Amino acid sequence: MKQIIQWLRLQLKRSFDRIRNENLKKNALQAIPFWIASIITGLAAVLYTKLFVAAEDITSFVFNHHAWMLFILSPLCFVLAWWLVHRFSHYARGSGIPQVMAAIQISSPKTNHIVDKLLGFRIIFIKVLSSLVMAIGGGAIGREGPTIQIAASVYKIVYQLLPAWWPKIAKKNMMVTGAAAGLAAAFNTPLGGIVFAIEELTKTHFSYYKTAIFSSVIIAGLSAQALLGPYLYLGYPKVDGLSASIFLGVALVAAISGLLGSGMSKLILFVFAWKAKFKFTYHHVLYVVAAALIMAFLAVFVNREVLGSGKDLMQKTLFTADKYSLWYTPILRMAGTLVSFTTGAAGGIFAPALGAGASVGSLVAGWFKVSDTNANMLILAGMVGFLTGVTRSPFTSVILVLEMTDRHNVIFHLILAGMIASLVSILIDRHSLYDHLKVQYIRDLNTAEETALTEQVA
Repeated sequence: MKQIIQWLRLQLKRSFDRIRNENLKKNALQAIPFWIASIITGLAAVLYTKLFVAAEDITSFVFNHHAWMLFILSPLCFVLAWWLVHRFSHYARGSGIPQVMAAIQISSPKTNHIVDKLLGFRIIFIKVLSSLVMAIGGGAIGREGPTIQIAASVYKIVYQLLPAWWPKIAKKNMMVTGAAAGLAAAFNTPLGGIVFAIEELTKTHFSYYKTAIFSSVIIAGLSAQALLGPYLYLGYPKVDGLSASIFLGVALVAAISGLLGSGMSKLILFVFAWKAKFKFTYHHVLYVVAAALIMAFLAVFVNREVLGSGKDLMQKTLFTADKYSLWYTPILRMAGTLVSFTTGAAGGIFAPALGAGASVGSLVAGWFKVSDTNANMLILAGMVGFLTGVTRSPFTSVILVLEMTDRHNVIFHLILAGMIASLVSILIDRHSLYDHLKVQYIRDLNTAEETALTEQVA
């Protein structure tokens, strides 16, 4: 009897060991696609960053040596950037974040062919090319939103390349993780990528995604740092020795920037609705040309700060003695973002929103002639507030700004700014710009699908 019990114990141990080894093997195989996609994402983010910076340097060179040439360069680049999207990949336009949100929402085995229109090889190529051309033309766009769509496309492609015998992985998990890794690699903000996935992308419990997201964000970030080195997106602004009353200034800046961010989003949606009524292609071309000429005119005759992503403005106000912006700088930044984003070319709105928010904080700092450290605090609050007004993601906005500057001693100030901006933004619109565009993309895709089915039946 004793020998029988020992034999049973041995067999049970072998069974448990076999099951455990099989589970370990399965878990490892499931993790490998995420790791591979993370490395590719980090390398792609670095390459895209370098190309984008070079494109903006071309704009600066032209402006510094022959400013009048912007009246030629900007229309040519804007039209070419729009045409690339219009001709080759309609859903490569704009930021890319609403497209990722739409792909995640509609993802299912029956909608693979629809998701392919939102994420894929063609999206990556056209997204990069169109946004770089826009940047050369002086467009007020960023690379961060496009990086998110590019990263989600990379993860989706890796998923599609897996052989049939590979342990099952949810495609939705891949896309959500890719978006988080893309944001982390674009800004060098790993926590920002994780919070973005939780706050903006996932509609199910985070436990389904946490392991994949953590590992992917780490690997993508380390891959980017391997080439760029450890860096902060902005740097280390001085925010020590703040006055006790600065919370009042933070609240004021947050309220103003939140309203302006939400208001700009509302204007963007209004322009898109107006453009949807265009009946002929040349109407869109005329609009793009007009947008480019407006950008050139504002840059040459008003202030060059209308050009580009806005990162130069953030760095100037945070790290030089030129703390106070002119009264029209926020208007310029919003106008530049409005006309650039509504052309229909590729280009993000994250960095332009941060730049516009920095100008609001800088302007308010000038109203009260506060000290340099207090001015920096108001600038950071404006960045959080304006981005929250656009995205309605206050925690993502707070974490991004914290990681960009490594100023954790002002976390409560920034949380206050995000909370106030989120509350006041509702006065203008209850939904974010991304939510509206996501709904529009899904509606367009469904309409196109119904039309195709009708034509097949006919």
